Amino acid sequence: MSTGLLEDFQGSFVDELEINLKNKKAIIGVMGLGYVGLPLVRALRNRNFKVIGFDTDTQKIKSLEENRSYIKSVSNEEIKKFRQDDNFIPTHDVNYIKNMDAILICVPTPLTKYREPDMRYVVAIAERIRQNLRKGQLVVLESTTYPGTTVEMLKPILEKSGLVVDEDFFLAYSPEREDPGNLLFETAQIPKVVGADHENSRRLAVALYEQIVPKVVEVNSAATAEAVKLTENIFRFVNIGLVNELKTIFDKMNINIWEVIEAAKTKPFGFMPFYPGPGLGGHCIPIDPFYLTWKAREYGLATQYIELSGQINGRMPHYVIERLREEMDLRFSKGLRGSKVLILGMAYKKNIEDVRESPSLVVYELLKSKQVNVDFYDSHVSEIPEIPGHRELSGLKSIHFSEESLKTYDAVLICTDHDDLDYELILKNSKLVLDTRNATRDFSKDYDNVVKA
Repeated sequence: MSTGLLEDFQGSFVDELEINLKNKKAIIGVMGLGYVGLPLVRALRNRNFKVIGFDTDTQKIKSLEENRSYIKSVSNEEIKKFRQDDNFIPTHDVNYIKNMDAILICVPTPLTKYREPDMRYVVAIAERIRQNLRKGQLVVLESTTYPGTTVEMLKPILEKSGLVVDEDFFLAYSPEREDPGNLLFETAQIPKVVGADHENSRRLAVALYEQIVPKVVEVNSAATAEAVKLTENIFRFVNIGLVNELKTIFDKMNINIWEVIEAAKTKPFGFMPFYPGPGLGGHCIPIDPFYLTWKAREYGLATQYIELSGQINGRMPHYVIERLREEMDLRFSKGLRGSKVLILGMAYKKNIEDVRESPSLVVYELLKSKQVNVDFYDSHVSEIPEIPGHRELSGLKSIHFSEESLKTYDAVLICTDHDDLDYELILKNSKLVLDTRNATRDFSKDYDNVVKA
């Protein structure tokens, strides 16, 4: 395979790569083919770039080679189209790294059990790149991380190759901004923030992303771009914590938080609506703020808003269980022990199949700890995959959903408000419904068995 560079142009590495990026002759590598990487492949292929997708998960590679997608937002037909004429090559062979002109890193950055950054995936992929790094390549980290990762961690690893940043190869940071399940905004429709500590690296990263997104926002360092991503997610994290706290207070006052928010958001300035729920989930919002908490300790600083919001959001599954206990006692003079409860929705948000950090997992475990007979139904999740911290739930399967099955449960908890659920049918056939997402708002006035929890 051609490298796409030296055979075609004999100018400087910078000029050569910039021309090939703008002419879409450069070969782009995407390292990590999950919920961020695969949509990024789509964005690149839709702009006619040739793409090599790398992942250590051989099952993902096999699926893609068979034109099967494992992410609902990317269809099988799209994978088949992208692979025509070998314009998208999925592989687990690290030797392909040599053929990439730009290398985009999209690997997970979870937390350890002590809420410290778990950088093993970034380090592992950086080592693979180092072993295959050649002159003239651009490396861009997209994984969400703490300010300083690109320069303090990634750069030293890559320079062990003997090559020097901004002379032999180029290094930048551009945070992913995926919103799984949001049909209004695909990767190619979302502006990209790009930061680098050297002019040539920033220039090349901008040249790449200008080909695939409507707007590129340059910042003056990789750390600034890393801070941008954390700020976006901390903003949501803190405001969700605020509205979750308001919910628990307003409930005691017999005030409907959902009605409050709907009225408040009619103000055309100074207010942005956020909504309560059973907790926080996903690969970003519950995790990313604690990257800054960890980094701030290096400077002797505390992130009080983040830590308080984390406590509030972390308590929400317990609040849901307590509300269920209260309603069971009030309506049926029955405790939780031995009762039968159905959880509707295990995905962390509606209309997707992703269960990472889902509060539904915690709700399930809390109910089981109280000796409740628990089942779940999720139209997007047929079986719980293996998830760190929740391995005992691995393999649990969704029940068959029907009017008859609903009638067998003492209570139904709506934890994820998928659009394809028939909420009126649920209300008609359930003894008690605890709605944590306001999913039954169009019908709840006609039923006295629904509680907003």
